[in-house]
Amino acid sequence: MSRMLRASAVMAAGTMVSRVTGFVRTMVLAYAIGTAALGDSYNVAYQIPYSILDLLLLGVLSSVVVPMIVRAQQHDPDGGRAYEQRLLTLSTVALVAVAVAAVFAAPLIIDLYTVWDVGSTQYEVAVTLARLILPQLAFFGIGAVAGAVLNTRDRYGAPMWAPVVNNLFVICVFLAYAVFGTGGGDIARVTDGDLALLGLGTTAGIVAQAVVLILALKRAGFSFVPRLDVRNARLGEMAKAGVWTIGYVVITQLGFVLTTNLASSAGDAVAGHGVSPYTLAFQLFQLPYGVIGVSVITAMLPRMSRAVGEGRFGDVRSEFGSSVRLICSLMVPVSLLLMVLGPAITVPIYGHGANSVADAVYIGNVLQVYGLALVPFALFQLLLRVFYSFGDTRTPVFIGAGTTAVNALLMVLFYNLLPARYAVMGLALAYAIAYALGAVAGWLLASRRLQGLGGWAIGMAMTRMYLAALPTAALSLAAVWAVTQMFGGLALVNSLIVLAIAGGLGLLLYLGVAHRMRIPEVNSIVGMVAGRVGR
Repeated sequence: MSRMLRASAVMAAGTMVSRVTGFVRTMVLAYAIGTAALGDSYNVAYQIPYSILDLLLLGVLSSVVVPMIVRAQQHDPDGGRAYEQRLLTLSTVALVAVAVAAVFAAPLIIDLYTVWDVGSTQYEVAVTLARLILPQLAFFGIGAVAGAVLNTRDRYGAPMWAPVVNNLFVICVFLAYAVFGTGGGDIARVTDGDLALLGLGTTAGIVAQAVVLILALKRAGFSFVPRLDVRNARLGEMAKAGVWTIGYVVITQLGFVLTTNLASSAGDAVAGHGVSPYTLAFQLFQLPYGVIGVSVITAMLPRMSRAVGEGRFGDVRSEFGSSVRLICSLMVPVSLLLMVLGPAITVPIYGHGANSVADAVYIGNVLQVYGLALVPFALFQLLLRVFYSFGDTRTPVFIGAGTTAVNALLMVLFYNLLPARYAVMGLALAYAIAYALGAVAGWLLASRRLQGLGGWAIGMAMTRMYLAALPTAALSLAAVWAVTQMFGGLALVNSLIVLAIAGGLGLLLYLGVAHRMRIPEVNSIVGMVAGRVGR
């Protein structure tokens, strides 16, 4: 537990700064271009390469590449050095080809992901931005492979800190647009120069991030030598393992296409209630998972893969249980806070410039619904890593297919049942329900694989965490009620007061109650912080 906590703390520190700067980035984005037509066009163009990479490349890294690098380091005479060089070479060539093809296919991609009429201003703006943003596929992918190699060498800092450079770069781009751009949030007034600044500036941030990771890889002792000897790249083994991950990608991409189509349709019906609120709320929802969950999972997967390779299944169960308890010790109170404080969080962030307070409140309403999904989503991701550590990429496809099918069915159902102004909230609710059911299915299958996951101990630990978090939820509800009764609504100052009481005091209250209840994971966190403060 202590070693995982230290490794996770290093990554969490970098990820926290990354997510905070990402926070500022989205705040400046909403200030500069808003959440109406121009905001929707940018967010669609921006999300497409990330969705492809998150679900394709990063999924392959987690399920196939990381375990294969670990095995090469364990069994190859040179410690896997040549294999890493081949992997980076082939990845670079393939990703450049994908990026070039995507740029040429930008009109088809935008038409696939939205319901906007071909030739309309919103469609044309989205296509222009996509052509400028899609080249980042190559640089983001190369950086991701470099980060995977660093992680297998237990170098976790650079992959978590590199996105900070990207965020700072793009923040400057949006500030420049807010000051010098002529279009503001009005899509009818935006110029080609404005679009070039937004699109190329976004891509330049990813280029800077990739450069940081490549330099970190060099400092770790990795000397890159281009190797095109495909015969020794184990592509057959990788393809055999990765074919199921590709299937998972196709399924989840279909779900993402449906989501963007429904959200863009809702945005056409009610301005400011479309793709942008969904995207911005989803990014905030991912913040606690990105800071807490990703850090733990990144440290967990290589160790689980080594334990499986050496037949130490008891250590796999122990690693999984420790990871679940460590993640949930912080995710549980945060999920309750999101459900209570959604608008109070989003108004100070998004209620400025081209965005109104009402637009920001709606983003907060979507975030409240996403709060339901936080713990199930984290458990779902942890459970997939159990299968990946065994080199099993087939089972996650079936779990993902079922989860996506349920999500798609519920999204269509809620979209047709709810008024357009609530449609995006319905999409978030469908997501929460689908991942809760997916986590249950994943648990049953993983438990069978490992002959038990320690469900009783994990369930009791999580029950104690929820009990410890109830006073924080009650305090948050009381703060929201009191402030709205005294001052009316959640304007900027009122929201900051609520966050100070509920967010600041509420989390301290949770840590105090959990410490008194002797929840080990919280005690470890409190002890680590207290020790550093003492030093």
